[in-house]
Amino acid sequence: MTMRSSSMESRLGLLATLVVAAFLIGPVILSVLAGLTRNAFVGVSSGLTLRWVEQVWALYADTVWRSLAIAVATLAVCLLAGVPAAWTLTVHRGRAARAFEALLTLPVAVPGLATALALIVSWGSVGALRGSTAFIIIGHVLFTLPFMVRAARASMELADLANLDEAAATLGASIAQRFLHIVVPNAVPGILTGSLTVLTLSVGEFNLTWLLHTPLTKTLPVGLADSYASMRLEVGSAYTLVFLLMIMPLLLGLQWFASRATDSRRGGRLRAPAALPDAGAAR
Repeated sequence: MTMRSSSMESRLGLLATLVVAAFLIGPVILSVLAGLTRNAFVGVSSGLTLRWVEQVWALYADTVWRSLAIAVATLAVCLLAGVPAAWTLTVHRGRAARAFEALLTLPVAVPGLATALALIVSWGSVGALRGSTAFIIIGHVLFTLPFMVRAARASMELADLANLDEAAATLGASIAQRFLHIVVPNAVPGILTGSLTVLTLSVGEFNLTWLLHTPLTKTLPVGLADSYASMRLEVGSAYTLVFLLMIMPLLLGLQWFASRATDSRRGGRLRAPAALPDAGAAR
């Protein structure tokens, strides 16, 4: 009786998973098919074509490359600022650290349009910043940095990094040695998870980008909205296909690296102070 009940629960769980997957993936598949058919209203029976994909690439190729460049630049800034910030918040757990973390997450709670408006009012008149992609990168960093800090800090806390850092400091390791040989290796799973989140959010960010962009700095999501609003349904659907083809390999690669790093960590290969270079010689 118990085995039969367990089998029934497994089937119900599988059915629920398939229903959720169909609900999430089904619209994406239909959109992709619409971008490959001659007439989206007739369907696949009208025939398949790459005409709309070619038209999208001719009109919006610059938005694709610009979005990827902005995402990579955003990720670089988040890595340079977020990992040290996560380390600091992990080691120092006082009231000031909690207040700083609360301020850091504020842009996530504020609507993207409000953040963009604040940036325009504050920095929009500074030289040529308003019409450059750097302005969009600043907005994306404000929005995505908390996700990098939270992911990296979670790995650091799981690895008991505060105690490792303290032990390394007592052995005479410098700040640079502790950061490069203890902090970064032990936080790799969280850093990769944060990187995946930052890239995904940056490439797909619309609300904040829509107010910050200019006609010369249009990004992929803004171009996608324009294509759906002003062109045929097939063109907008083909734009969705191009978006998926550009971002999916990058996301799958990062997920693979993150899973490999997590497996290595579960295998017990944590970097302890003994892995440091000779701290006594450095002194």
